Amino acid sequence: MNPSVRPKGITALALFFAFGTLMSGIAALALAWPGGPLDIMWRANPAAREGFASIGPWAVLLMLVVGAGCAAAAYGLWRLHSWGRYLAMAVLAINMIGDTANAIVRKDLKTMAGVVIGGVFVGYLAKSSTKKAFPVS
Repeated sequence: MNPSVRPKGITALALFFAFGTLMSGIAALALAWPGGPLDIMWRANPAAREGFASIGPWAVLLMLVVGAGCAAAAYGLWRLHSWGRYLAMAVLAINMIGDTANAIVRKDLKTMAGVVIGGVFVGYLAKSSTKKAFPVS
């Protein structure tokens, strides 16, 4: 399929993963330089900052890995590579597992919204009509 006729849903997911790349990078920078100007981002979710702090310096590496996964998925989806579709589904599935664990362990039922949204995205990417947009590569 010609990328100029990329389905709107795939375009939206590629942009979603690009946004995830940006936010992961900002989080990595905020964790690498605590007390800096990017610390304002933790106001939205102070518990996240505490959770990352408990991981220590590994939190920066974790966010860089998440950002790299999101960047690769965004690129693969944008270019309609079949590996991009599989990678996007894997990243979403891993996130859904994390959200489910947070709901159970921390009793934070708000994270279940991420499970539902991730499930909708994975379902969209798994549909045979969506799969047809990706040439075998």
